[in-house]
Amino acid sequence: MTQKKFDLAKNLALKINNQMKAGGVPGRFGQEATAPVDKREQRRRDAAAGLVPFACKLPSELAQQLNERAVAHEGGMTGLLVELLGKALKKK
Repeated sequence: MTQKKFDLAKNLALKINNQMKAGGVPGRFGQEATAPVDKREQRRRDAAAGLVPFACKLPSELAQQLNERAVAHEGGMTGLLVELLGKALKKK
């Protein structure tokens, strides 16, 4: 007995739905997922690590260059700024 194109698509959709239900929940969404740290807890962790918040205003061209370099830097923006400021202050 041949099936119509609609019936074939419907059976395929049912098969996919059953596979998704049987697959379970990936760890990144289930109980293994860690809850994001709230701001207070993050401040406590930063303080324990000896980090101090530091804000300043920079020209947009410089900020753009820093953002581009920070993407490739393993420590992100904080690590890049620590490295660059450390080098600049040691030269003097």
